[in-house]
Order: sequence, then structure tokens, then C-alpha cells
Amino acid sequence: MYEGPVQDLIDELGRLPGIGPKSAQRLAFHLLAAEPADVNRLISALQRVKEGVIFCDLCGNVSEETRCRICRDARRDPTSLCVVEEPKDVLAIERTREFKGRYHVLGGALDPLSGIGPDQLRVRELLARISQAEVTEVILATDPNTEGEATATYLARMLRDFPGLTVTRLASGLPMGGDLEFADELTLGRALTGRRAV
Repeated sequence: MYEGPVQDLIDELGRLPGIGPKSAQRLAFHLLAAEPADVNRLISALQRVKEGVIFCDLCGNVSEETRCRICRDARRDPTSLCVVEEPKDVLAIERTREFKGRYHVLGGALDPLSGIGPDQLRVRELLARISQAEVTEVILATDPNTEGEATATYLARMLRDFPGLTVTRLASGLPMGGDLEFADELTLGRALTGRRAV
């Protein structure tokens, strides 16, 4: 264990997802040896992301304005809505260039063991959006893991009563237990175009 600020930095870095104790220690010592200008740029970037990035008031994606660039794009198909768990999933689907509609970011997935139920997600906003807009298809693009499947099943039940609404799910082919953000563009693109009704 190191003294004072070095150990504090290691502890804080270790709290980041995917950063274990050894990685946190390497990062801390890298920052300790870095030029002050490099460290100041990192500090500035962290402050800007916390102060300047907001969530789109329509879809929940990250944005610098009240509406994200996808929601502002008049060329996007308003009848097709892709429901994802996190903003990173929007980017994963956008990389495929297969989807031309709009998105709805839930802000996570159902996980009762962690205390995440429908009220902690943007489910009410999704239902309100579908009832007020001209949406004819909802694509449930949650992660292919236990929480994602539970979320998709729950949403499919909730959306069953909307007249004229087609609810689809990404096709099989994505590895179970994975995240959309880690799927390659070809596999995710095929899963999107080959989606199945639920």
C-alpha cells in the first residue's frame, strides 16, 4: 500500500469498470510520470464530460444539447424505434449502418438482485413515446444475457396491447452473455436485419 495521494488515486482508478488493482496501479504511476499538460488535459476532459454532456430528453442518448443528433435528424424513420439498454449500444448499432430509425435508451436492464426494476429504467417514457408517436415497429435490442432477455420479455408483454405495433427482437447469432457494444458490425448487422417477431 502506498502513501497518501498515490494510494487515493489507485483506489479511485480501481473503482472504474474493468480496472483491476494492477491496472489501477499502472495508470496511477503513468499519471504520476506524465507531463503536467497531459494531466491537465485529462482533468479538463473529465470536467467537460460531467458539466457539458446531458441526456437527450427524447431518447435518453448522450448529447450536448437537449436533443441528440439522431433525434434532430429529420431523415431518420420515425416509425421504427430501436430500444437499447445504454448509449454505447446506440453507437454499436449505428456502426452497422443497417438501422435508419430512432432509438430509445432504457438506462440499463432489469436486475431485481441489484434493485433495478421497471421504475428505475425509462420504461414509462418508452410507453408514452409509442402512444404519442407514429411508431409502427419496436426493435428490442437488449444485450443477449439474462438481464437483457428478461428486459426484452417484460417489454414485449407491455407492448402487446398497442394496436398495429410490431415488436421484434434481434435475430439469434449474437453470443449469449455478451454485450452489443462488443459484437462485430457484421454479426450485429445480420442480427438486426434478420430480427424476429416476439
